[in-house]
Amino acid sequence: MANNKSTTNMTVSTQAVSASFTSITKTDVVQLMPIEKACHSHPWSEKTFNSCVGGSYFGEKMALKPSEVKHSSPQENTNTGFYIGQYVAGEATLMDICVSPSEQGKGYGKALLAQFLVQAKQLGATKIFLEVRAKNISAQMLYMNAGFIEIDRRTGYYPSSSGFGYEDAIVMSLKC
Repeated sequence: MANNKSTTNMTVSTQAVSASFTSITKTDVVQLMPIEKACHSHPWSEKTFNSCVGGSYFGEKMALKPSEVKHSSPQENTNTGFYIGQYVAGEATLMDICVSPSEQGKGYGKALLAQFLVQAKQLGATKIFLEVRAKNISAQMLYMNAGFIEIDRRTGYYPSSSGFGYEDAIVMSLKC
């Protein structure tokens, strides 16, 4: 895995925010599961999440400095989000990306996606793929603004968040 630990200063909206990106290990999964569960109507199980750590998978968690997050202790960074990707034979796939619901809409998803793209390119990816729920317009816009284009649609791929029926997945790609 590239970048075992890195710290990045970024600009989000009009505020400078200091965040660190740290590789996800199996010991991090328990701490990241609440974010996973809060972000998805059908979240990964802890077992699935653990199976996506190591091997061909790569991922980082994003922690903000305590001064940036309400209700945090001064000694600890607070995990705000994470991504999981997979790299195989020159191609990377964004498997999961989550930002804690209380921190959404502040540009942290954009920062996580940018970090994912950097890491995928460092690993040698020349093409990147992802899939997104057809109804998740804000995520689609995030991906389109990063240069992704729609290449396919998987009919009835996701269970509906309402619990009835299924929802299409939009497959998107980006050439590096």
